[in-house]
Amino acid sequence: MKNQQRKPSLQGQKTLFEAISLLKNADEAQKFLEDLCTPAELEAMSDRWKVVYSAKEGKPYRQIYEETGVSVTTVGRVVRALTFGEGGYNLIFNRIQKKTSS
Repeated sequence: MKNQQRKPSLQGQKTLFEAISLLKNADEAQKFLEDLCTPAELEAMSDRWKVVYSAKEGKPYRQIYEETGVSVTTVGRVVRALTFGEGGYNLIFNRIQKKTSS
């Protein structure tokens, strides 16, 4: 059981981010994330990423929920991150758009 009073390890996060940055393709990412994450964690991340596409199309929260089954709360969290977050969703979304339009 994880100690709830333990502060997050910034060094641990940094090494994780460095490890992720070394992934070279989708196959490597799949292998790494399937080892790292539980099926529920992968599903949650996949759900959030699915919402990005619908949100970028300007669909209302309720419509995104109806089309994806992702909770309205999660939809709101993703939209807030798209608008006020660190820019990660937008960075990767734009790269994918650029790659598919080439």
